[in-house]
Amino acid sequence: MAVQLGDKIPHFTAKDSNGQDFDSASIVGKKTVVIYFYPKDNTPGCTAQACSFRDQYEDFKDIGAEVIGISSDSVSSHEKFAKRYKLPFLLLSDDSSKLRRLFGVKTNLFGLLPGRVTYVADKDGIIRLIFDSMNATSHIPKALTLLRKFV
Repeated sequence: MAVQLGDKIPHFTAKDSNGQDFDSASIVGKKTVVIYFYPKDNTPGCTAQACSFRDQYEDFKDIGAEVIGISSDSVSSHEKFAKRYKLPFLLLSDDSSKLRRLFGVKTNLFGLLPGRVTYVADKDGIIRLIFDSMNATSHIPKALTLLRKFV
């Protein structure tokens, strides 16, 4: 079952782009968080989305929010993607799609393409926005607009 507005971000663990173990409890419930699922590293839309988050990362940090990107790409793919585009935020590998299933992220384009969904949670870990759109760059302003209301 998909997480809904008002639900708490579910607990999860995954490997980050450095091969380190990430535990959501280290952030969720302690600060506002933006978790975005995207289809694939190094594709035009996903690169545009990641670079838009990068370009506005200081805006997120200034309001106390952490950004986390998740796709099914491997740790080594994430490492290269993060280095190539100088991404300052966490990228998590969901190679078994367990996180997609945990959050209920659907596939798009007749089930061929993993979905692009952004979740924004407040300091208590409660989901305040679920934005599901394949328009890659529209996620950043939506998340920032909501987060600025928390400040």
